[in-house]
Order: sequence, then C-alpha cells, then structure tokens
Amino acid sequence: MTLSTPDSVRPSDIELYRIPDAMRLLRMSRSLIYEQIRTGRLRSVKQGRARLITAHGIHDYIALLEKEAEDAA
Repeated sequence: MTLSTPDSVRPSDIELYRIPDAMRLLRMSRSLIYEQIRTGRLRSVKQGRARLITAHGIHDYIALLEKEAEDAA
C-alpha cells in the first residue's frame, strides 16, 4: 500500500501510518518493523485488524536511535 494523501495534507500532518508507510519512512524491512514493535521499541496501535504506527511512535523511535548512537560514542 502506498501513502495516498490529498495535496493539501502534508506527511507531517499524518498521525497514523500503515506498516508499508512506516517501512518507507524509517527505511526498514517489514520484518524489522515488526521486530521493533514486538520488543516495544516502536509503538503501535491496532484499528480492527490493521496495525498502525503513531507519528509519536516514529519520532520516539528515531530519538531512541539517536540516544543509543550518542551513548555508544
């Protein structure tokens, strides 16, 4: 699935991302996305049968990666 948004909606306005959208944003494979969800490093919610990644979850995950990089240095 692709991220289909009207021209008036910017990606930064989106609050929930489907797995393929999160894969593209984070440049990660599907299996790695699900692994990060399973371990609690990437927060998600369920809507019916769909697993959705919150915008805050993506931002928090990136912040976590940055912190881990700083700690390793």
